Amino acid sequence: MEKNIDRRDFLRLAGLGGVVFASGLGTSACAEAKLRGTAAGPDFSFVQLSDTHWGFSGAPNPDAQGTLPKAIAAVNALAQQPDFVVFTGDLTHLTLDAKVRRARLAEFRDIAAKLRAPSVHFLPGEHDASLDHGEAYQEFFGPTHGSFDHKAIHFILLDNVSDPKGALGEAQLAWLASDLARQSPDSSIVVFAHRPLFDLVPEWGWATADGDRAVQLLAPFPKVTVFYGHIHQENHHLTGAIAHHAARSLIFPLPAPGSPDHKPIAWDPAQPYRGLGWRQVDTGAHLPQIHEQAVAGA
Repeated sequence: MEKNIDRRDFLRLAGLGGVVFASGLGTSACAEAKLRGTAAGPDFSFVQLSDTHWGFSGAPNPDAQGTLPKAIAAVNALAQQPDFVVFTGDLTHLTLDAKVRRARLAEFRDIAAKLRAPSVHFLPGEHDASLDHGEAYQEFFGPTHGSFDHKAIHFILLDNVSDPKGALGEAQLAWLASDLARQSPDSSIVVFAHRPLFDLVPEWGWATADGDRAVQLLAPFPKVTVFYGHIHQENHHLTGAIAHHAARSLIFPLPAPGSPDHKPIAWDPAQPYRGLGWRQVDTGAHLPQIHEQAVAGA
């Protein structure tokens, strides 16, 4: 079963484990959800940032060089630092100039280095990697996919952008199958990707060409959650028992699926940061208290 659901329905359906996530750059509302399968694990938190598009300039965000530093400052100001931060792609804005691409990646790396979290993980987006199959990205951030374990949860980072067709590819799918084969049947698994692994709006590129094969590999595990970016807005979706959560962007919001087009939503001087945000995920046996995090000057 595949189902697009709104926030209220999602809260009702995703009733396993214990996680709350909050999204907001400025004063946007918190959302609550349950991260499947983490109830027995120890408490910790992580932060997801996505679609920073460093190097972008234009009317949709006249503060294009300010929102990323403001978000980093907000994360650094958290009373309890997250165990790690993950950037789910489109670190930089697309450029055909390979020299400029590397300069933007270097600038982004230096800004992200200001995060105080113990570790930071990166994924490429199509703006970073589709023109050179991830060559420049790897020079700065290493492999485009991988996995790690943290406090009873297995985390997987997938690359569905280095292939310009938006596919994972046979080699990565084989790696994923091998990685999952080493996990116990009741493992708690969290997947990070840039594009959605399901067909949200394929004609807009809001899909992964072979994402259904990744979902099939994940489906036997009862405790799987996917966090992704790319669509510049919150979206909650179920494929069977797998919950998929899209993150907001830090550069400009995009229209909802089903809209007439997917051009950036115009900047609103009266609400200058509306639709932009980042996500904190707190895991544990009980839902913790949630505090909205504002960005100075937002």
